[in-house]
Amino acid sequence: MYRHRSSLGDLLHHIHVSGPLSRAALAERMGVNRSTILGWTAELVAAGLVREEHPAGTTRAGRPSLVVVPESERVWVLAFDVAVDRLVAARVGLGGRILDRREAARPRAGVDLDTVVRKLAALGRELIVPGSLCAGVGASYCGMIRPGDGMVRYGPEMGWVDQAFGAELSRALGIGLPVAVGNEAHLGALAEFQRGAGAGSSDLIYLHGDVGVGGGILVGGKLLGGEGGYASEVGHMLVNPVDGRPCLCGSRGCLEAETGECALLDAAGRERGEFGREAVRAVVRDAVAGERVAAAAVAEIGDWLGIGVANLINLFNPGVVIFGGTLRDVYAAAEPQVTARIAQHAMPVSRERARLSVSALADDATLIGAADLGFAALMSDPLEVRAAGLTAALAPAGHAPAGHAPAGPAAQP
Repeated sequence: MYRHRSSLGDLLHHIHVSGPLSRAALAERMGVNRSTILGWTAELVAAGLVREEHPAGTTRAGRPSLVVVPESERVWVLAFDVAVDRLVAARVGLGGRILDRREAARPRAGVDLDTVVRKLAALGRELIVPGSLCAGVGASYCGMIRPGDGMVRYGPEMGWVDQAFGAELSRALGIGLPVAVGNEAHLGALAEFQRGAGAGSSDLIYLHGDVGVGGGILVGGKLLGGEGGYASEVGHMLVNPVDGRPCLCGSRGCLEAETGECALLDAAGRERGEFGREAVRAVVRDAVAGERVAAAAVAEIGDWLGIGVANLINLFNPGVVIFGGTLRDVYAAAEPQVTARIAQHAMPVSRERARLSVSALADDATLIGAADLGFAALMSDPLEVRAAGLTAALAPAGHAPAGHAPAGPAAQP
């Protein structure tokens, strides 16, 4: 029974990640015959998770293989993305399509767990569609997350230490579902691997720029988690030990101290009142337009970024290094400096197959990664989740709707 349900989950995962696929394509991918795919698909259709359609524009003679399509409008998750300056909530349908979203500014006001949870819960409840299947809830947070319960162990930009983010958001949402929480760069790496610039490359590095720099590293298609789940903190890799800028972690000369928001804005001579992703992108635009001080600032940041990437290439021999968040913009303008430093400092045999790319999912990489956290239970056992009747319904904040068990600790695959 477990093996059968696991096979159904594998089939659903193929549809979720790749979009509509024919029965023939599914049979080939999964290494089974078409009659087996027919039976499995019929079960998922009966559960309301997928539907079958005739392929559009078919001109070949004979009977075409039906296409299996995810029920994106009927089956979805709530996904949240917490960055330093913004809060995002979205309803993301099966298949990874963002159906609706809400955004709000997040003031830089220190430890703000209650404010963040209250606002996200309000945004999330606006997105609920009664009568449809909410299969889970996932959240991305800009800090170090303890696997298993959504605890933010350390969020340096706002001073969060041991904040029970997942449990508190679950309670505030009041829909009877736990909230699975992951580090933003880890989730961005997984999303780019599944759907973006890292597709087809099982060894990749994702660098996410917000105020600082986060990292997600995949080795052999698996996220590098480390002993406690806190690996890949590449932003705190030492790159300038002699006269480096101070870092919020307490060290000096960390990669994020030399390439992050403050470093760029200071080098560009911007006023202290200017900050955030739009301020970073304004410097990049000015640099591209030829403004001298901005161009020099971007080049300086590109030098340090290139040194950091060279170290990572030497350590992990990735197939691709992906720049996301604000680093997507910075790298596009500083590519000559980055590539020059890599050529100078990375070993030829390590760098010869490493390509550099900007994020294909752009600002939604971490949000899509959070959505996939929410879908994890459905992919593990589609019929069990469907049978549980996790149909979204409005309820007073802090109370589970009728028929739902109280929210337990957040799960993380």
